[in-house]
Amino acid sequence: MAELPRDALLVVISAPSGGGKTTVCQKIVEANPNIVRAVTCTTRAPRAGERDGVDYYFLDPAKFQSRVQAGEFLEHATVHGHHYGTLTAEILDKLRQGKDVLLSIDVQGARTVRKKAAEDSVLSAALVTVFLTPPSIAVLEARLKKRGTDAPTVIEQRLSVARQEIGEWKHYDYLILSASIAEDVRRMEAILTAEKLRQRRAQAPEV
Repeated sequence: MAELPRDALLVVISAPSGGGKTTVCQKIVEANPNIVRAVTCTTRAPRAGERDGVDYYFLDPAKFQSRVQAGEFLEHATVHGHHYGTLTAEILDKLRQGKDVLLSIDVQGARTVRKKAAEDSVLSAALVTVFLTPPSIAVLEARLKKRGTDAPTVIEQRLSVARQEIGEWKHYDYLILSASIAEDVRRMEAILTAEKLRQRRAQAPEV
């Protein structure tokens, strides 16, 4: 893998469904011109207002599998019966342009990215992982119901999966227990600032 800018950040954020990561990512990108969101591929149908190439790349299952076979994905996983994946080229192109990349993926995908980073020093140097979660399953359930996009049976399924996903927090660099949107964004910005100031990424002073 080609060298990336010294201070490049690939920020992986995961959260249980309804955990608020989509909103946090949106706010972070809006407030920081140098941070861009990685657009992932999915085989699920678009939700209201979602646009192909902006929110996701919407692929049919056959096309998705052909790209898997071609080795084009940095990570891919099946979640709630749908395939999701992140194109390696999507990430590297943006990092080489000097942009920091925000990648919102589930715990399966994050596990794969961590594994690949452990085998690649360039990717490892850029990687920062964050787990965002409501403080309790009860809070998460209330959020899912308030969202109003899923049937009760689907919500129960998502809560069951969430219980397993939350147990993965210990494998991330940072844990954010969700409070308000504003506070979650503030904490994410603090993480980004701290990572930019790490010795291995900082510009050495002239002496």
